[in-house]
Amino acid sequence: MDFDHSDKVKALVAKLEAFMDANVYPIEHEIEGWNADPANRWQPWPGIEVMKEKARAEGLWNLFLPHEYGEFSPGLTNLEYAPLAEIMGRVPTSPEFFNCSAPDTGNMEVLAKFGTPEQQERWLKPLLAGEIRSVYMMTEPMVASSDATNISTTIVRDGDDYVINGVKWWISGIMDPRAKLLILMGKSNPEAPRHAQHSTIIIPRDTPGVSIVRTMRVFNNWHSPGGEAEVRLENVRVPASNLILGEGRGFEIAQGRLGPGRIHHCMRSIGQAQRALEVMCRRVENRVAFGKKLSEQSSIRRDVARSFCEIEQARLLTLKAADAMDKYGNKVAADLIAAIKIVAPRMAQTVTDRAIQVHGGAGVCDDTPVADAFLINRYLRIADGPDEVHMNQLGRLKIRQYNLQ
Repeated sequence: MDFDHSDKVKALVAKLEAFMDANVYPIEHEIEGWNADPANRWQPWPGIEVMKEKARAEGLWNLFLPHEYGEFSPGLTNLEYAPLAEIMGRVPTSPEFFNCSAPDTGNMEVLAKFGTPEQQERWLKPLLAGEIRSVYMMTEPMVASSDATNISTTIVRDGDDYVINGVKWWISGIMDPRAKLLILMGKSNPEAPRHAQHSTIIIPRDTPGVSIVRTMRVFNNWHSPGGEAEVRLENVRVPASNLILGEGRGFEIAQGRLGPGRIHHCMRSIGQAQRALEVMCRRVENRVAFGKKLSEQSSIRRDVARSFCEIEQARLLTLKAADAMDKYGNKVAADLIAAIKIVAPRMAQTVTDRAIQVHGGAGVCDDTPVADAFLINRYLRIADGPDEVHMNQLGRLKIRQYNLQ
């Protein structure tokens, strides 16, 4: 693996860092304040479209979409995207400015890779243009959805339509008024082999029968404007042409979607951890307790050193996984994707916890970015599959591999 970025990536990194300095860091607290105000709940920050236009004009747009998607892609590999995602991750609200935020990124990849020309025309193009937002519906409240074979929402053929019934929860982004597209995974054939029972289907947000049971808070945060919610689907009817790829292909689609999504989360986690380390170092150099600077305390220096080592280790593993995805495909790189999904959020949670500690009371408020980053990485250890599932699958894979040698 070549550790030197290409001239193309170096130019994008410089442009993105300049954009963040000029446009994003100065308004970070303004956006957080808007999103936290109950009067603005489920309404996007008013400056978002202006910010998106600025990013698009700079060529900082849709950078996430892998190079193999031709006309839809800016031509970057996963490895080339990694440093860019890390920079965006430093401010959790910023990926949307560049049309690089979840769940839209994963949904765009699904449509680009598996969608019909008609599905791409209706849904992918407005997503790529940043004109609408989207939702992915997989997790359910009544079953352990970390084992996706448990998913029980039904997708039943009825003439020229499919009818969907079930309940989903922790559905991110569905409260955003710009969310026009729902992509749902459900059971279409309970008699088929275990991993051929499920399908993936497109549901327009305004389809009759889609209703919000309740909105849900994460660590007491509404995550406005997108939010999370429990959603009921009651006799939701959509044309058969809304099925993606075909009946029984749900697991194939989900794995194609979740691999890149998982590593994108890890790239952003590294950006949050790196920023926390930088904030921590500035704090300890400028804070005096018991007659000397915190930076002169050996325990503080050890925490800084450990944090640096842990970030670098996770960054290298992320780059190795991205490189393997580019060279050999997501399936071959599954072990490295699982490994970094285990490592990166835990690392970021540990580093941000140290940064919180050296800030004392300031560390748990919004005066710095570290408290928010800590919480984000705690729930990332559940999102896109809990740690235990990834460790179980990775352990099984390695045992099989080493016994075949």
